[in-house]
Amino acid sequence: MDFARLEAKDQVLEIGCGTGQATESFARRGLSVLALDPGAELIAVAQERLAEFPRVRFEQTTFEAWPGEPESFRLIFAAQSFHWVSPELRFARTAALLAPEGTLAVFGNVPMKPESPLSEKFAGIYARHAPQLAGPPVEAWYLPDGPFARELKQSDHFEAPVHHHYSWGRSHTAQSYTDLLRTLSSYRLLSEDRREALLFELADAINTHGGKFELHYETHLYLARRAGAV
Repeated sequence: MDFARLEAKDQVLEIGCGTGQATESFARRGLSVLALDPGAELIAVAQERLAEFPRVRFEQTTFEAWPGEPESFRLIFAAQSFHWVSPELRFARTAALLAPEGTLAVFGNVPMKPESPLSEKFAGIYARHAPQLAGPPVEAWYLPDGPFARELKQSDHFEAPVHHHYSWGRSHTAQSYTDLLRTLSSYRLLSEDRREALLFELADAINTHGGKFELHYETHLYLARRAGAV
């Protein structure tokens, strides 16, 4: 909000609101937010969560299909969703929808590998059940040396971005960790038998190593003003 110099009258667009977790933080600051998401069930959850905020509106649509009005928004933000936007439109379309001094804010949480020896145990389990998930997580796209940061710096549509990095962690039991993985698209795309076998062995490995572990994250936030802003 400080970077974008937002005022209560300003219009904010969210790309991919999901269940409204990030939306709520902006809503509680009195901003007018239009939140887009293609998922009807996700929007239903977000609407219930944010029912007390009349200045938050929702539209069930993809960012690519939504018509929009040029130069309508002071801020466009995407929380853990920008990697889903079509590469051909990510920067050109957001820039076109932003006011002359408008800001694009993109942030994502990147899970780190568990500490040894659990990381080695996990590697073997993934190799057996889902080798396509054994590499860096899709969220690594948001790392400073990842594709997004490079593409944003090279874009003619935005000025040089500002980057912020936040480290944090969350303690997980076998149950809470497998519950988390069940919500991720990459795991939901697995066949049910393969997914359940994978999660069963991950849970068993956690229980064998004390029953809980600390999952470390890095959150990366990128802020960039539309090129040509005064």
